[in-house]
Amino acid sequence: QVQLVESGGGSVQAGGSLRLSCAASGYTYSGYSRYCMAWFRQAPGKERQGVAFINKNDNTAYSDSVKGRFTISQDSAKDTLYLQMDILKPEDTAMYYCAARLGDHCPQYFHQVSEFAYWGQGTQVTVSS
Repeated sequence: QVQLVESGGGSVQAGGSLRLSCAASGYTYSGYSRYCMAWFRQAPGKERQGVAFINKNDNTAYSDSVKGRFTISQDSAKDTLYLQMDILKPEDTAMYYCAARLGDHCPQYFHQVSEFAYWGQGTQVTVSS
């Protein structure tokens, strides 16, 4: 069992930056030979969508909406996941969730929410124009 706790959300003006963190506890995900860690977001009235994925080999993937602005990274020694968000836009406003898929590769598509068994409680990001 893995517990995930996000932090780092807040309010920022357009063009600003935020860094989200996701600390894992319990059975550490880095102990798995394969895993996928991810950031998802969900805006009010919209479906939850993947933003960025990273696997054990530090291979990353980004949704088109954040490519070039967001950077996902991990500190395996600390079992902590990060999302550096730069050049933020009002449309980035959402609840951001950390998620883990253990023992398998990252999904092919960013809408594959059900492929992730472990979720954090979320952290709110609000970007004003």
